[in-house]
Formats: sequence, structure tokens, C-alpha cells
Amino acid sequence: MTHLPPRRRALLVIDMQVGLFHGPAKPYEGARVLANINRLLAKAHEAGAPVFAVQHTGPAGSPVEPGSPLTRLIAELNIDESRDRIFTKTRPNCFAGTGLAELLHEASVDELVVVGMKTEFCVDTTCRAAADLGFKPILITDAHTTMDTPVLAAQAIIAHHNATLNGPFVTLLSTDECLF
Repeated sequence: MTHLPPRRRALLVIDMQVGLFHGPAKPYEGARVLANINRLLAKAHEAGAPVFAVQHTGPAGSPVEPGSPLTRLIAELNIDESRDRIFTKTRPNCFAGTGLAELLHEASVDELVVVGMKTEFCVDTTCRAAADLGFKPILITDAHTTMDTPVLAAQAIIAHHNATLNGPFVTLLSTDECLF
């Protein structure tokens, strides 16, 4: 009888930064999403699972240039800087130019729990990239968010991405269902 090794999960918190979360356009159900992300952080920390937090930065001179106050992780996010890995990215794909795939391989991670902002940009792109790179992405349905757009309400964007990504790209779980 062949025994498969247990899967190892890591938590990836995407772009929970001042300029997005506390900007002029408020994230849909931001307080609930933040509370769920903090619950997942507590679960990951308790289990000793790796945690990665990423901040989006732009070019020098832009509002989100490296080191800008707008790129800082929000103070309400329970990241443990002594053990969690914080890194920056310049593209919607958290893997592009960041070394994230290598860090996950070094930690023997094969399942990546994805949470954060913004659903239709960095969350979607990272989920698709993770699957292409051989990781099993798990999208937490109640722990990612975005803002209303002129075309769609944030609630519709989130529901659409949960439905579209489910199956071919991700496994969907709720905060309550997710274990590390």
C-alpha cells in the first residue's frame, strides 16, 4: 500500500496595505474580511505553517513607490514580523520576480491558501499562477475582497471569481473550513 505524504499548507496574504484597505474606495466588507484573515493567521501560527505577506509597490515617484506609507501592511493585520515572511511585488502575480515559488519549495509547501486584495487583480492572477507552477491553491471565499467598480459591484466581482476559479484553478474553502 502506497502512502502519500501529507500536504503542507502555507498562507499567502496579498496586498493588505494602507493604500488599498484604507484608501478612498473602501473594500467590500473590509472589517469581516480582515477578521477572517486574522483568524487564518492565528490558525497558521498555531500550526506552525509558513505565512507570507506581500505588498504591491510601483515605480519611484508613484504613490506606491517602495517605502511609501501607502504600501505598508495595515496595522490591524496580525502579521508576526519575527517569523512571517514579508516581501514586495511589482506585478499582479505574486510569483513574478519575487522568489515566492522557491521559498514555498524550500518550505516543502504544496498547498497555498490565498487571501487578501484585490479579488479581480492580484488574488485572481496569483491563484492561476500558483496552479500553473504546480501548487494547489486554496481560495478562501470569505477572506478576499475588492471595491465596487463603475461596471460591477464588489460583491458580484467576488462571487464571479469564486465561481470562475473554482475547479480548474482553485479549491474553495471558507475561513471556518480551512485548517493548517
